[in-house]
Amino acid sequence: MRKQNDRYTYRVTWSEEDGEHVGLCAEFPSLSWLAPTPEGALRGVRRIVSGVLSDMAAQGEPIPEPLSSRRFSGKFVVRIPPDIHRKLAVEAAEAGVSLNRLASAKLSQ
Repeated sequence: MRKQNDRYTYRVTWSEEDGEHVGLCAEFPSLSWLAPTPEGALRGVRRIVSGVLSDMAAQGEPIPEPLSSRRFSGKFVVRIPPDIHRKLAVEAAEAGVSLNRLASAKLSQ
């Protein structure tokens, strides 16, 4: 059986300030783990997430849903200045595509 913390989104990056690798978990942005190796940083952050999950369960707190389990609609609203909106609308018209398709293409780059 898989552990609950196996379903979360982890990332390891280098911290120039600390001179070590740092393990992060997207669902728990306040948690991190420093280690000399990437593998150690990943092991450490997974271990700390596991401990936090155990504490939350023991306290009856709601457990965050992993990003991998969430359903996304594919829609979100972005506010931009009117001049940029106009520029993008012109660019879309010149390319013969909808503004939505142009914005989607630019976001996926």
